Amino acid sequence: MAQDNKINMPAGFGGLTRFSEEYSSFINLKPTHVIIFVALIIAFRIFLGFA
Repeated sequence: MAQDNKINMPAGFGGLTRFSEEYSSFINLKPTHVIIFVALIIAFRIFLGFA
């Protein structure tokens, strides 16, 4: 009988999936814009508490 000489190799990329580095979206926001937007919402909420 033939002997089973198969060697199991690990999957490529160590199980990680690599996506395209250049992801384009309809809406592109910088992190600073998001922080400013959240700060404006918080300021508006505080203003509503005083009114």
